[in-house]
Amino acid sequence: MAELPDAVTLAHHRAEAVPALLDDICAVYADAYGQVPGDDSAVKVAAFRDRATKALDRPGYELVTAYAGGTLAGFVFGYALPSETHWWDDLSPMPSAEFLREDGGRTFVVAEIEVGRQWQGSGVGRALHDEILRDRTEQRATLATGPGADAARAIYERWGWQKVGVVPGTPGDYFDEYTLYVLPLPLTPSR
Repeated sequence: MAELPDAVTLAHHRAEAVPALLDDICAVYADAYGQVPGDDSAVKVAAFRDRATKALDRPGYELVTAYAGGTLAGFVFGYALPSETHWWDDLSPMPSAEFLREDGGRTFVVAEIEVGRQWQGSGVGRALHDEILRDRTEQRATLATGPGADAARAIYERWGWQKVGVVPGTPGDYFDEYTLYVLPLPLTPSR
């Protein structure tokens, strides 16, 4: 498992605690993408806030935060895929029906993992990743990356994630398509 930088602590949060943290989470999201006031960052951060708020109602929701002193350095959140999901719709190449089967407890979605620029490359992201997945009871985890996320995809692949294919975006999504990954659970010490 990942080693945490000195002075950084991790904490788990359930959905009911998250609204009080949303301003800080949105600030880290904006910082991670280098968004500055005056560009279209307000729209992107508002869309992220909406996505993050909607995720709170998902079954199995969990947030893990990394704090350095009193400052939020990064976060990760996710939830369990429900049995009726569109996550795998139109996945190409088309996997087996068994791969696509969901039962509400089979797959955990890593919906967002973000680290403030000051902490990128320090191990905070890996520590957040490992912490949120460490005690999950699902069989596997999944995540999606958008076009142009080559650096993120390289990191995920180094961490053991396996590319399974591409799905089209849906109306209102950020991107026209997403690359999907899976990671078997539980995590092993080598991953």
